[in-house]
Amino acid sequence: MASANANSIDGSEDVAVKAVNKRFEGLLTVRTKAIKGKGAWYWSHLEPILIKNPETNLPKAVKLKCTLCDAAFSASNPSRTATEHFKRGSCPNFSPVLKPISQLPPLASPSSQQNHRKRSSESQQAAGASSSVYPVNMVDLSRFSTELSFSPTPIAQVPGLNQQPRMLSGGKEDLGALAQLEDSVKKLKSPKASPRPALSKDQVDSAFNFLADWLYESCGSVSFCSLEHPKFKAFLNQVGLPAVSRREFSSARLDSKFEEARMESETRIRDAVFFQVASDGWKGKSCTLGEESLVKFMVNLPNGMRVFQKAVYVGGGSVPSEYAEEVSWEIIRGICGNATQRCVGIVSDKYKAKALRNLEIQNHWMVNLSCQLQGFMSLIKDFCRELPLFRTVTDNCLKIAILYNSKSQIRNSFRKFRLQGVEFARFIRVPPSKCDISKNIGPFVAMLEDILSNSRVLHLVVSDDSYKAVCFEDPIAREVVDMIQDVGFWNDAEAAHALLKLITRMAEDIEAERPLVGQCLPLWEELRAKVKDWCSKYNFAEGPVEKIVEKRFKKNYHPAWSAAFILDPLYLVKDVSGKYLPPFKCLTHEQEKDVDKLITRLVSREESRIALMELMKWRSEGLDPLYAQAVQVKKRDPVTGKMKNANPQSSTLVWETCLKEFKSLGKVAVRLLFLHATSCGFKWNRSSMRWFCSQGHSRLGLERAQKLVFIAAHAKFERRDFSSEEEKDAELLGTMSGEDDMLNEVLADSSSIVNFPRICSMDSKPDSVISLVNLGTIRKKLFVAEEALFTPVYIQRVAV
Repeated sequence: MASANANSIDGSEDVAVKAVNKRFEGLLTVRTKAIKGKGAWYWSHLEPILIKNPETNLPKAVKLKCTLCDAAFSASNPSRTATEHFKRGSCPNFSPVLKPISQLPPLASPSSQQNHRKRSSESQQAAGASSSVYPVNMVDLSRFSTELSFSPTPIAQVPGLNQQPRMLSGGKEDLGALAQLEDSVKKLKSPKASPRPALSKDQVDSAFNFLADWLYESCGSVSFCSLEHPKFKAFLNQVGLPAVSRREFSSARLDSKFEEARMESETRIRDAVFFQVASDGWKGKSCTLGEESLVKFMVNLPNGMRVFQKAVYVGGGSVPSEYAEEVSWEIIRGICGNATQRCVGIVSDKYKAKALRNLEIQNHWMVNLSCQLQGFMSLIKDFCRELPLFRTVTDNCLKIAILYNSKSQIRNSFRKFRLQGVEFARFIRVPPSKCDISKNIGPFVAMLEDILSNSRVLHLVVSDDSYKAVCFEDPIAREVVDMIQDVGFWNDAEAAHALLKLITRMAEDIEAERPLVGQCLPLWEELRAKVKDWCSKYNFAEGPVEKIVEKRFKKNYHPAWSAAFILDPLYLVKDVSGKYLPPFKCLTHEQEKDVDKLITRLVSREESRIALMELMKWRSEGLDPLYAQAVQVKKRDPVTGKMKNANPQSSTLVWETCLKEFKSLGKVAVRLLFLHATSCGFKWNRSSMRWFCSQGHSRLGLERAQKLVFIAAHAKFERRDFSSEEEKDAELLGTMSGEDDMLNEVLADSSSIVNFPRICSMDSKPDSVISLVNLGTIRKKLFVAEEALFTPVYIQRVAV
């Protein structure tokens, strides 16, 4: 037993020594970079030192040594140490001093613009930071020493001066005023400084034109008031630009930019023979602010281009289907006037059963589709609501998460295993009590991922003696032990996570690739195959799962899926005779009837019989093999690595060129094959959405907001940039590294530092990026917050 205890002590000492050495090496790395000019100024005066145990001669702590006075300090927070020791006057040998005015170098001639700028820069730095200036010998405090009953503080000698420098009477706060005095003296000596070269009118106009583009494309993220910010004015003056008027940028210049973008969009729509309208935003997105109140209308053109049309503010909450139908029809009339047959159809994220259906009945030439992306996301909700697996996994995970987060004894066990090198999340993210998982799956996924990633440490904790003590008092703890040690629980949790991941990945591909209507049936067939493999892998009966999939399929299905699939040369199949024929064998009997009915509806009564005869000919003869192979040529996408169609518009072009003999059927084909199956267009920042919706109660404000949104959306489509700035910032912050990140890594290794708890709220994203901060400066506050966060009142609210 004694030898076992000795081995345990030796192991803990080794871990502590490694932690101290790692921390010391990290601080040395930071100091080395800083001395080379890539870090904070104070590292030239602070030096990390290693304190050793006199008995064992092993490192036991890391200190920071002041190279000026040899004082030693804790290494937990170098920045705060530097502030207190240097800037607040604790170090007797640190006294940044500045040359007296009488010893300033001769001023340069007025023609020397470079020296003038350099001196101005020095004056501004003197006004900003006391550590970068030197106090001048303006006041001799020794004259007042008898009256004030104290002696002046000794100051280190500065090379080049024969007398001891004195501090100013007002202390270091007088240094800014001293810098202003120096500037005034210099201006008096050289009153006529040479002006910088003035920009031409064309250069100024071009600069303001780029400024306006950036301001408008930010779409409310940057306020118009920022144009009159003092710092921004100083920047304009520094680069030789005159001041700008926010009134001009919010009125005349805005109107000009809007008219320019509107004319370009109208020209593209006018050049197209027909088009499709896409509306996104009707379906309220849970946990977002403002976006559910903004519906974006876009126009999809046959050549693959998209044009932004309008953003409609509809207020908060859901709106009646009649209103959606009315707004959609007004948009169509606004685009093409009385020539409404140019609009082939609408794709929308909501109102398929009512508004879109009614518009189809009233206008027989229209094909109105529901968004495929919303269909797949709704399927996830169907599984969470109808599949018993998700209810079981949710209940079990909640028990583990709440027990883990609420019991301090259990968290102490986790800390012990972390010292032994086991990685784990400090807290498990728990969905809020009012969060309906069937409507908002995000918090559930976050909790499930935390538990699966902590599976190893959870097994270690339930075997620990401290956890066994908790089991005597808490029956839920005993239930959690059985759960964690049960292989079935982990199989169910992994199965639920795998199914969600399967559908989510397909939804992400749909959002990125924006499939056409002819790809809908193959997409759902691919989903069925993947779900079947999932059932086989995790030993689940296929019947209940396939029933949920088929139910959602029927809700989203449109006859145009089958018709476009049959008419698209991309899916022609080579038979034994070498012909490339449409894949009628892949359709059910009902879907074959849908093809006939849809084609009959889309043509005039006189052409319906001819169109069906042409369909029979297409079924028996198909397409020339050479052109069929050319349409089906694929190439690898350099970004995703997936094989994609090399000629995306070739399906429509074949019908317009090689298949001219199919006059009636060809009209239907070219109007069907370009239709998009998704309504999602591009992403806005949440700040932009909130700003737009805040303008909804003012007519003038809403009109200005409409113009800004139009300009910004037009620019996004021009650049083919459909991501949001928030995603780009998250990616940037996730990959940034530097001195602060390295220092945080060093400090995080200390056992006295607390990582911030990761609790997923209802309006947070699991993949959101939180900026790194120096945790050493706030560790005490976090300890307090940790205890307050898991009070019995909070746990009771979460457990309800």
